[in-house]
Amino acid sequence: AQGFAGTSTRDIATAVGMRSGSPFYHFESKEALLAAVMLEGMQGALQRQNAALAGLPPNADVRERLRVLVRNHFDVLLGPDSDFIPVMLYEWRSLDATQRSEVNRLKDEYEAAWVPVLDALHATRQLAGDPVLARLMIFGALNWSVQWYAPPSGRSAKARARASLDELTTAALQLFLKEPT
Repeated sequence: AQGFAGTSTRDIATAVGMRSGSPFYHFESKEALLAAVMLEGMQGALQRQNAALAGLPPNADVRERLRVLVRNHFDVLLGPDSDFIPVMLYEWRSLDATQRSEVNRLKDEYEAAWVPVLDALHATRQLAGDPVLARLMIFGALNWSVQWYAPPSGRSAKARARASLDELTTAALQLFLKEPT
């Protein structure tokens, strides 16, 4: 709530019911704790994405693959295990180069699953434009949803749109894809 710089190790310890020095028993520094949150979050996101793709039938078409990737990404961003997302999106600069490299490796692995799908959609003219730029634009658009999204039953003053994650997925695909030719 206060951001990385505005939160002390004492604040963290108090929030989880520990003594102020106890986090240092588990982590060498506040920065190491931050990196652990990001790494654990990305590992979970990658596992969930792999499971979602593994759940597809072998003959699933490329549009269905993208639908599963987008829907899963919304779940990563906005679902029940998304607490690490604000840290990933807003505290990236607080990591040192080694920590950033470790998190980047997982992020790159996560995004790699999207590359053949977007390439295939581009090859069939269902995705206009360069697939590399499209991937970056898609992630930018989806990731921004954490700024405005509220579930249909939520009561957030900042919400500008209320929809289910399935409805968000459908809307996103309508923006990104053309009808097959």
